[in-house]
Amino acid sequence: MYLNVFKCIVIIYYMIPRMIPRMLPEIIKNNIQNNKQEDAKIFPEIEYRLQFDGCSKKNPGLAGAGAVIYKYSKEIWSGKLFVGTNATNNYAEYSGLIIGLEKAIELNIKTLHVEGDSLLVINQMIGKYKCNSPNLIEPHNKAKELAAKFDSINFVHIFRNKNVRADELSNKAVVEYLTENNLIF
Repeated sequence: MYLNVFKCIVIIYYMIPRMIPRMLPEIIKNNIQNNKQEDAKIFPEIEYRLQFDGCSKKNPGLAGAGAVIYKYSKEIWSGKLFVGTNATNNYAEYSGLIIGLEKAIELNIKTLHVEGDSLLVINQMIGKYKCNSPNLIEPHNKAKELAAKFDSINFVHIFRNKNVRADELSNKAVVEYLTENNLIF
C-alpha cells in the first residue's frame, strides 16, 4: 500500500509538472483547430450607433446639445446645437437626440442603435416612463415621430463615461455661443 501511495506522490509532484509544459502547446493547438469558427460572433456588431447628450448650465440656463453617429465604431458625423439661454437639461437632451435622429434619416440609415446618458429620455422613448412635463411634450413627440421613420431602432441607457464625445459637443455648443457673443474671452 505504501508503495502505491509513493507512486502516486511521484506522479503528482514529479512527472505531471514536467509533462504539462511539453503537452500544453499541442493541447492548445488542437483546441483552437477544433473550435475554429471564423464567422461566429459572440455579440452582433452594431452597424449604426447614435450617441446624444445635452447640457444646461444652472438648469434652466445656457444649454447645448450634441450628437454623434458611428458606423462600426468609426465616427461618420457629429453635430452640436446651442439650445437656448433658459433651457432645462432634459430639453437639451431631447434636442441632442432630435438632431442625431434627423441626421440619421438624412443619411438614409434604416437600422439604428441609440445610446444616451439621460435615463429619463431613454425610458420615455421606450415607453417605460410617461412624458408629463409640459416643456418636454413637444420634443418628446418630435423624437417619437422621427424614431418611427426607422425600420428598426432601439434605445439604451449608457453611463456618462461612455458618452464622452456627445458630452463634449453639447458643452462646446455653449462655449461657442459665449465666445461668439463676447461673453467670455
